[in-house]
Amino acid sequence: MSGLARPAAAPARPVRHGGRAWPLYVVVGLAGFVTTLDTTVVTVALPSIQRDLGAPLAALEWVSTGYLMTFAGLMPAGGRLADVYGASRVLLAGLALFTAASLAAGLARTVEALVATRLLQGAGAAAVLPATLAVLAGRDGRGRSQGVAVWMAAGAAALALGPVVGGYLSQHAHWTWVFLVNVPVGALALGLGPGALPETARRPARLDVAGLLSSAVVLAAGTFALIHGPGYGWAAPPIVVAGAACLAGAVAFVVAERRAPEPTADLALFRSRTFTGGVLAQVLWGLGVNGVFFYTALFLQGVLGFTPTESGLAFVPLALLVVLVTPLAPPVERRLGPGRTVALGLVLVAAGMAGVAFLGPGDGFARLLPSVCLIGVGSALTMPLGSAVLGAVPERRAGVAGGVFTVSREISGLFGIVGIGVIVHTAGSFAHGYALGLLAAALLVLAGAVVTLATLP
Repeated sequence: MSGLARPAAAPARPVRHGGRAWPLYVVVGLAGFVTTLDTTVVTVALPSIQRDLGAPLAALEWVSTGYLMTFAGLMPAGGRLADVYGASRVLLAGLALFTAASLAAGLARTVEALVATRLLQGAGAAAVLPATLAVLAGRDGRGRSQGVAVWMAAGAAALALGPVVGGYLSQHAHWTWVFLVNVPVGALALGLGPGALPETARRPARLDVAGLLSSAVVLAAGTFALIHGPGYGWAAPPIVVAGAACLAGAVAFVVAERRAPEPTADLALFRSRTFTGGVLAQVLWGLGVNGVFFYTALFLQGVLGFTPTESGLAFVPLALLVVLVTPLAPPVERRLGPGRTVALGLVLVAAGMAGVAFLGPGDGFARLLPSVCLIGVGSALTMPLGSAVLGAVPERRAGVAGGVFTVSREISGLFGIVGIGVIVHTAGSFAHGYALGLLAAALLVLAGAVVTLATLP
């Protein structure tokens, strides 16, 4: 079961890595933004969807989490396909699927149709994100740093703005626009793509079908268990089944990788100190930052007394600073080096999170703003992390490396939500638990700073 022979090499033609950089960065930024936005944008619209479609709670959960399941589950496959078929082709194909599925989601008139289109959106996004990193891998060091900085800034801004965009559209337009807004953005990226993306060659290879399928089972089942475990209870039948599927998939994956002539999991990548350190730092960042973000809106409204609109607007300065400071990250990186630059960014993020931990009832936006600004500036300075990871692997494995890097962000974020949730729910009060969770998350981010100093150049 080692896979099918795939595909014959393209006629000899040089792979184009040069040309104008900014059209490429625009396509990469748009693709990264719109696919990351859909991880959070739908949450605020769920009550409207339930009212209009008469959807039961279980179906609403699938509307929210179905995207994350196929997104995380198929990302290794997306990275491998990018390496075999060419990153630019896979990026455009994934973006076309994501855009078409977004249109279908906006036109859905039953909850079953909406869930199906959300699964397809996730499949398209799983091809897009690893491929966006892979198309940047062939540029020189400076160009790669700039491109990855744009990609990471777009993703960070999308995470911060998702609830804001979703709340505004569902309140002032209609919930369908939460999905339809993707269509013009996706169409613009698709229109610019053929002229902006480099010509990436196909490489003769055998697809490790068994490895790709078993990895998808592991990640999808694990994602389902992490998302729904706190709600269902960890001993509930659906979670037990998901856990068993995850374990069986892991065993099948190990067996498949030992037998495959060209395995999906290239463990040789982890021989690189920079690659391993960069992925570990990304995991620590995801455990801390994403875990806390999940509870921040509840804290702003339930403890600080913000209105829903005010709590959404509190994320805007963070997103703006990420976008505005990101262009400064490559010059800082050239002066300090990737390790010190990323470590500085992570220290600032940790300081901002610790600052929020000491806020309480009666503290307004003026007290919150300095901490938000520290998190925004620090997040922008972590942009060299992705470039360092890509630069540490051969270009022919850039798709797989991009898949590992991006899936580590998604899965660690889910683990962070569960872990910080344990702290929040076992404390005496939500405010106390959230403060303890913030401090724990800040320590995780600081650990990431130590790792980058030790492993990045």
